[in-house]
Amino acid sequence: MGDDLHRLEIVAEARWAQAGADRLAQAMQRSLLARNRCLLALSGGSTPAPVLAALASHPLDWDRVTVLQVDERLVPPDHPDRNLRGQQAALGHLPVSWLPLPVDALLAAPDPNGEPDPAVGAAALRDWTHRLVELADDPPVLDVVHLGLGADGHTASLVAGDPAVMELRRYVTLTRPYQGHRRLTLTRPVFDRAQCVIWLVRGADKAEPLWRLLAGDLSIPAGVIRPRHSLIVADPDATRQG
Repeated sequence: MGDDLHRLEIVAEARWAQAGADRLAQAMQRSLLARNRCLLALSGGSTPAPVLAALASHPLDWDRVTVLQVDERLVPPDHPDRNLRGQQAALGHLPVSWLPLPVDALLAAPDPNGEPDPAVGAAALRDWTHRLVELADDPPVLDVVHLGLGADGHTASLVAGDPAVMELRRYVTLTRPYQGHRRLTLTRPVFDRAQCVIWLVRGADKAEPLWRLLAGDLSIPAGVIRPRHSLIVADPDATRQG
């Protein structure tokens, strides 16, 4: 079920987290068989936490998996809003490799206003991009990308009105403040070139943006993402209209 771009799978609330984990694992296994590796990019937030917990129990060749971040808040490593904390809590016991976004490098050298120093930030993003290209080629092709969907239609840290939504040259960029924090986020070209994008969508507040996403509504940031293969795993509440 779905439009020509996104395939929609509706799963009962009780099975949603396991179904999301199963779909991620299936896509990862396809990559491991075809390319002998898997580059897995994960979004943050509370929604994917039970999915990642279930994913960790899958018997994959985890030593051939590299975990990247879709986005990250510019907060210290011990801050409760740091996405990496939850991701590593779920998968940190597995023999995966990690390529987290270079938030700590940006925080280490603030300007007089407490913002990331532009020169230091640019150098950190160049270094990180070089590592990404070493792993995923240039332009980079990730194997599996997990995206979420905000009630305002944002995805990753691509938020309406932020120039980051229209960034087509860089693979990673710094955003304006959103919900109290500036962020680093991967950009549209990375998502569009991914082998597989799996959206995890849950809750009644996601119903309107979900149907706008399915309709190809370009006025929401999620609507501009055009991946090769896109699967949305949603619970019934997220698919109810009216």
